[in-house]
Amino acid sequence: MSDHTVLRVTGRVLVGPEDVRDELWVVGGRITFDRPTGARDVRTVHGWALPGLVDAHCHVGLDRHGAVDEATSEQQARTDRDAGALLLRDAGSAADTRWIDDREDLPKIIRAGRHIARTRRYIRNYAHEIEPSDLVSYVAREARRGDGWVKLVGDWIDRDAGDLTACWPRAEAEAAIAEAHRLGARVTAHCFAESSLRDLVEAGIDCVEHATGLTEDTIPLFAERGVAIVPTLVNIATFPALAAGGQEKFPRWSAHMNRLYERRYDTVRAAHDAGIPVFVGTDAGGGLAHGLVADEVTELTKAGIPPLEALSAATWRARTWLGRPSLEEGAPGDLVVYDEDPRTDVRVLAAPRRIVLDGHVVG
Repeated sequence: MSDHTVLRVTGRVLVGPEDVRDELWVVGGRITFDRPTGARDVRTVHGWALPGLVDAHCHVGLDRHGAVDEATSEQQARTDRDAGALLLRDAGSAADTRWIDDREDLPKIIRAGRHIARTRRYIRNYAHEIEPSDLVSYVAREARRGDGWVKLVGDWIDRDAGDLTACWPRAEAEAAIAEAHRLGARVTAHCFAESSLRDLVEAGIDCVEHATGLTEDTIPLFAERGVAIVPTLVNIATFPALAAGGQEKFPRWSAHMNRLYERRYDTVRAAHDAGIPVFVGTDAGGGLAHGLVADEVTELTKAGIPPLEALSAATWRARTWLGRPSLEEGAPGDLVVYDEDPRTDVRVLAAPRRIVLDGHVVG
């Protein structure tokens, strides 16, 4: 499609969960609901239109060994795009993917810089591995490099303890989060276990990834503080295999991971019912394939989140949370079109009919 082509989307345009319009137009890459005058080269797409889906936890530029080359990063981004995920929150990457910002055919990325972890307490080649005395300075560094987010590793296996333990003392975490906020960045953290949560929330954290360790003691605290979670249930599905691999060497850790897995749906449902903001993220990259955003929405419904709310966690509400527009006047023409209404059956998300980025039909 040339830069002069006008795109017309007809059918049912889901501007919001209950705000449905008959058409929208994309002119010069931007959405308008006013029919343009004098348009000659018009391409029409018909169906059920949603704002581009959001994967709020993925890793473009990583595989299980660390940073990857640009060709691999491009393929990861394309896979997400072809699944309808047009806005990605990259929750930590050792690779420089800024070049993707210049590509109109690839998803838009909100970066959290590089992971910040304790020394020898995370996946090799992924993170800055530091001690607590350096946490504030590294958080400041990544706040300046990212797009408004910083990613901590809040807990990981402690080989001496043989189980998951918290990585950061409360005082250092509080100082680091305050520094990120001073620099205009929000902070999120990888947390599997129970023990890391209270200190991080009381220290002012904005979001927790995975959050499998939520309990009846910490759920009210999250709800009171408005701390969001991104459960990444498609990733939590890997816990039994991970636990089996560590059973002989770390039996306590293995049993703990299995317990977290077994109650994963109950945990997410309890969090949602308490009013904790829940968003869709896959943890793609590393050891998990990209392009799983539709699967994660379905997983949220399995946990008991109503389908329309699960859909919103990957579209309208997620975009508001990340400070990006949906289908509104003047917004970038980023949308996905389906043959059926995804509000009534979220499984529809697995089969996009058309994918549009900046008004260009790319799939």
